[in-house]
Amino acid sequence: MAKPVPSVPWGDFRPKAFSGEVVPFRVTAFREGHDRIGVQLRLTSPGGDVSLHRLTSLENGLDQWQTLVALCEEGVWRFRFEAFADDFGTWKHAATLKIAAGVDAPLMREIGARLFDQAARERTRPAPQRRLLQDAVERLRDAGVDDAAALDIVADPAIAASFHDRPLTSLMTFGDEFELRVERARAGVGAWYEFFPRSEGAKLMKDGSIKSGTFRTATRRLPEVARMGFDVLYLPPIHPIGRINRKGRNNTLDPQPSDPGSPWAIGAAEGGHDAVHPDLGTLADFRAFVRAARAEGIEVALDFALQAAPDHPWVAEHPEWFTTLPDGSIAYAENPPKKYQDIYPINFDNDPEGIRAEALRVVRHWIAQGVKIFRVDNPHTKPLQFWEWLIGTINAEDPDVVFLAEAFTRPAPLQSLASAGFQQSYTYFTWRNTKVELEEFLSGLAHDTADFLRPNLFVNTPDILTEYLQFGGRPAYRIRAAIAATAAPTYGVYAGYELYENVARPGSEENIDNEKYEYKLRDWAGAEAHGDSLAPYLARLNEIRRAHPALRQLRNLSVHWSDDDAILVYAKHIDAALSPDGRSDTIIVVVNVDPHSVRQTMVHLDSRVWGVPLGEPFEVEDLVTGEQWTWSDHNYVQLDAFREPVHILHVKESR
Repeated sequence: MAKPVPSVPWGDFRPKAFSGEVVPFRVTAFREGHDRIGVQLRLTSPGGDVSLHRLTSLENGLDQWQTLVALCEEGVWRFRFEAFADDFGTWKHAATLKIAAGVDAPLMREIGARLFDQAARERTRPAPQRRLLQDAVERLRDAGVDDAAALDIVADPAIAASFHDRPLTSLMTFGDEFELRVERARAGVGAWYEFFPRSEGAKLMKDGSIKSGTFRTATRRLPEVARMGFDVLYLPPIHPIGRINRKGRNNTLDPQPSDPGSPWAIGAAEGGHDAVHPDLGTLADFRAFVRAARAEGIEVALDFALQAAPDHPWVAEHPEWFTTLPDGSIAYAENPPKKYQDIYPINFDNDPEGIRAEALRVVRHWIAQGVKIFRVDNPHTKPLQFWEWLIGTINAEDPDVVFLAEAFTRPAPLQSLASAGFQQSYTYFTWRNTKVELEEFLSGLAHDTADFLRPNLFVNTPDILTEYLQFGGRPAYRIRAAIAATAAPTYGVYAGYELYENVARPGSEENIDNEKYEYKLRDWAGAEAHGDSLAPYLARLNEIRRAHPALRQLRNLSVHWSDDDAILVYAKHIDAALSPDGRSDTIIVVVNVDPHSVRQTMVHLDSRVWGVPLGEPFEVEDLVTGEQWTWSDHNYVQLDAFREPVHILHVKESR
C-alpha cells in the first residue's frame, strides 16, 4: 500500500483536522491477478475506541480507495489501512458473468453457497443477516431454482450490504499506523473581524488632535461586531509604542507630536510585549474587554509580533537579540523597498534559548489574561524549528490555543509553517481574482494542502488594498466577501471594508491615511443609515454560514463550469450521515468576478456530486435574494455586478 491520505508531504509532522471536519481517508492498494480486494480503515480515537470503516474504490483505474469520516473527538487519532482478499466480491463478479453466459453455473452457485454458509455461521453477525444468508444458501443449492433466479441472489443489494458491512476477510495485509491530530472547531471554522481599539471611541479635540479610544470605549463596538455575525475579533498589538524613529501619517519619517505611531513598533519606557499601552487602559481593562467580547459570543485574538521598537526594554537588556551592523548600528526591519526604521527584527542566532524562554513567557502571560488565539506577524522571518517548539509546547499545555500565521511568502515556507503547527494561515487569496486563478487556487486549498494547511481568507488588511478593490468599486467588495465567506470555513475582514474604503496611498497597495499610523474616525451608524454600508451583507453571509454545515467544511469544494471566462462556479456538499445536524446540505455559488460588467452565460453542473442524476431537475433558492428556480445540470444565469453579482444557492430538493 502506498503512502495514505491524510498525510504531510515532508517531515515527521502529523496531518490535522478540526472537530466536526469530514476527512477523506484515501490509500492506493492492489494485488496481483484479477481477484477482488477490500480495504478498510481502522480508526482509534483519542479515548481508545476502535472503529472500522470500509473504503470504496474510486473506479479511476489507479487502484485508489477512499472513505469519508467525520471526526468530532479532539486529540490524537491513530489510523491504519487493512487490505484483504474480497472473496465475495470476486465471486459476485465471476458469477454475474458466468451464470448469465451459462458457463460453470453449478460451480458458481456452489462457491456462493459455501461463502454464504461460512458467513451465516458467524455468531457475531446480526441474526437477520444470518437468516438472509442461510436462505440464500438453500436457494442456490435448490435444483428447482433456475439460473435466472440465482442471478437475482447474486445481485441482491441486501446480501451485498451484509458483506460490505461485515466482509469475509482472508490474506489480510496491514499498513503502517499513522497519527492525525483533531483540534477544536475554532481552529478551522470562524469569521474574523479586525479593528484597532485605539480608533474605537477616539475623539477629535478642539485643538485638532485626537484622543485615543480605550478598551472601555472599544467595548461599545462589540455588539455591532456580533450583530454582523463575526465570532473572532482580532486586535493588532496593544502594547506601548516606541518613540524613537516613530512613523507619522502615511508611513512618513516626520511624525507630529500627536501621531500615535505603528502598533507593530512594540516597546517603550512603559514596557514591552507583556504590557498594555497606557492610552488603552490597564491590564484589568483588557481582561474586562475579553470578558465582554465572550459575552457577545466573540473570542479575542491578539497579535504576537516578535520584534521591537528601538526603545523596547529588550534592546537595552538583551542587545545580543538584535543584529549589529559594521557601523555599530542595529539593523532595521526591511521588506524592500519598504524599510521600517521604527522596528528592530529579532536575531535568533546569538541567544536562541533566551529568546525562546522570553517568547514562551509572553504567550503564557496573555493566555492567563484570557487569550486563546494569536495572529503571528511575519512568522516566515523566524526559524521554523522555533515555531514547532513554541506551538508544540503551548498546545501540550492548552490544546485550545490557536495560532494564525501571517505568512505572505513562498509556498514552501508557508506550507512548512502550517505543517510545523500553525492552525491557520493567511494565503495569497487577495491576489487571486480571475476565474482561472480562483478555480486553481480554491481547488488547491480544498484538496492539495488541506491535510496540514487551513486557509484564513482575509479579504483585506491594513497593508493590503489590492487593485481589484481600488478600482472595482462596490461590486468588488461584495464579490470578494461572498467568495471568502463561502469557499473556506474561515475568513476575515479588516474594519473599513464595510465602508468600501478603497483609496490607496499612491504607488502602494495600502489605504491612504493608513490606520497603522493614525486614528480612524468612522461613522458606522451614519453609513448604514444611509445605505452606504456593506455590514448588512456581511451579516447575511455569516448567517448563511452558520445555517449551512456544508460551508463549515474545507475539503468538500468542487469546481463546476460556465461558458463565460468571468463566471466562477463551485459547490460545497455534505451528506446527511456526516453532517453534524444529520441533514444533507448543498450550496452552489455562482460569481461574476468581473466587477464592471453584466454577464449572461450557461452554467454546467455535475449534480451527481450531491446525489442528483444528470438531467434531473432540482429546486434551488438564492439565500441572499430569496428567489427560487428549478435547475438541472445546465442552466442559464445573468449576473449584474452592479446589482447582484453572486448567487448563493441552496439545493432544496430533487424531483
